[in-house]
Amino acid sequence: MTTSVGSSALVALLRSWPLPPARGAPEGDEATAFVRGAVRHGLAGFMAHAVGQVGWVLPADSGALLRRESLTGAARSLQVKALLLRSLEALASEGIVPVSLKGYGLAQRLYPDPLQRATRDVDLLVSRGEVETAVRILTGLGLTARPTRDGRHADLDSHHLELEGKAGLVELHFRALAGWGRTLEGDALVARAAEGALEGQRVRWLCPEDEAVYLALHASHHLLQRLAWLFDLKLLAARGLDWDRVVAGARGTGLPQLVFHGWEVARRLLGAPVPEAALEALAPPWWQRRLARRFFTEERLVETELVRSRPRWMAAKLLLAPEPGAMLRYALRRLDTAIRPPSDR
Repeated sequence: MTTSVGSSALVALLRSWPLPPARGAPEGDEATAFVRGAVRHGLAGFMAHAVGQVGWVLPADSGALLRRESLTGAARSLQVKALLLRSLEALASEGIVPVSLKGYGLAQRLYPDPLQRATRDVDLLVSRGEVETAVRILTGLGLTARPTRDGRHADLDSHHLELEGKAGLVELHFRALAGWGRTLEGDALVARAAEGALEGQRVRWLCPEDEAVYLALHASHHLLQRLAWLFDLKLLAARGLDWDRVVAGARGTGLPQLVFHGWEVARRLLGAPVPEAALEALAPPWWQRRLARRFFTEERLVETELVRSRPRWMAAKLLLAPEPGAMLRYALRRLDTAIRPPSDR
């Protein structure tokens, strides 16, 4: 049980932030588990910063491990940042200003230092009409488009194209999200996004309320299996949100229940400032709320239990789906894609 105990220190620090937690610094095996949990959840860099800010002193070996992991994550984020800036510059040269989703751009706006949040790829959202031109531009950077993993069902189930090269991976989104048998189209989000700059390059950011919906949907799509996604929500809410607009936006996606799960757990686990009225407006039926409480306990989330069990993952997806029929049809399409020979795709 040392891992779950140590990881409770991780949750305690995230919950109390920016104030010090009531408990003291972890020691011994608990400290090792704390560091491993921070790495597993994409927060090694932030924890290296936060530990010092709240006055915790880790054992020497755990502190050294956290610093090493923090530097490793920062180096990876610098590579992603370089590819992001190159992509923005190239796209802007032909008049395309994409929305930067998640990743370095989000960390730059929410975290004390953008290198504190782990990121592995570049996520850009463009309008449908810009996709072909954007692909041509990005392939000019030495990136190659991967074959879609959705086979002949790509029109229904794909939400991005993957372009990969030595510089890294760009996920070029034409939909914000696809999952649970439903899609969240991107053109309206692009139209509402605000133009800004990222280190001199033109970029768009989702408006705060759209971002509140999108980040919660993304986290729920992955069954909240990374605490960084929940902490993103807490940091975003701390900047102030128009919750009436968040609720309206969530309902507009047809997936308000999934937005609920992200924000409910962010509040319950990490203390995100979410009004009760907003959660009540988004809430799924009582039986799904009860199931979600069982799936999304602190211990299960910290241990990423659902990722480690395919049957539990599928059970959670089906039981929490806003439209079980749509989710089942999606699962059947995935099965068809998996068993159909490549020559038929």
